[in-house]
Amino acid sequence: MAADEGFSRSIAGKVSIVTGAASGMGRATARLFAAEGARVAVIDRTAEGAAAVVAEIESAGGVAVALACDLADGDAAAAMVGEARTALGPIDILVNNAGISLPAPIDAPDFEAAWAATLTVNLTAHTRTIRAALDDLRRAGAGRIVNVASTEGLGATAHMAPYTAAKHAVVGLTRSLAVELGPTGVTVNCICPGPIHTGMTAAIPDEAKTKFARRRVPMRRYGHPAEVAHITLSVVLPAASFLTGAVIPVDGGLTVQNT
Repeated sequence: MAADEGFSRSIAGKVSIVTGAASGMGRATARLFAAEGARVAVIDRTAEGAAAVVAEIESAGGVAVALACDLADGDAAAAMVGEARTALGPIDILVNNAGISLPAPIDAPDFEAAWAATLTVNLTAHTRTIRAALDDLRRAGAGRIVNVASTEGLGATAHMAPYTAAKHAVVGLTRSLAVELGPTGVTVNCICPGPIHTGMTAAIPDEAKTKFARRRVPMRRYGHPAEVAHITLSVVLPAASFLTGAVIPVDGGLTVQNT
């Protein structure tokens, strides 16, 4: 076979799990994967939120199932992966997108609570879902894991230590598992979104967003969830079989601008 043959750019028929999929980047990713022919388990804390996305997917002719899962619950991830497998088949693609952001200065009275909650959802839950899906992902030597971190995993913002620490750890987890799982053919990559129009940024006034983007982002704007989803799609393609351990900023150039 020639070097440029046999590398599909289609995920049609693949079974994927997307966590935190009721809104923002997770919703955009679930919808895009379904549009590309994947069967998608849409995971969110509430059944209503997940079901709304499934309705959108099904109305467009896609295949999806809604599953409610509180990823802060230690046993919930394994149960959720089992339900997804029963509904759709063995897992081929896992996108760990769910996350929370709880600002907490180091001297705040509630710092330890914010730390514990943030690390549980933004980091520990990733390891739980990966462990639960690992046998499926390894079965054909072509599984795909994408961990969604943040540009906070590449830099830092004041009063965000729990979130920043968790996102740095997601980058480290990605790199470690890429080395560990490389011999099995499973790829593990990390997407680091910058300023994106999502629920997390919805409370920021438009004027403040515009000012920030003009000052810090070379492209002079916030990104859209679909722009992140398309990069996520690109790293789970069968043709992306030699890409692993990559940490990919989707940030309009924020992390490369020096001034």
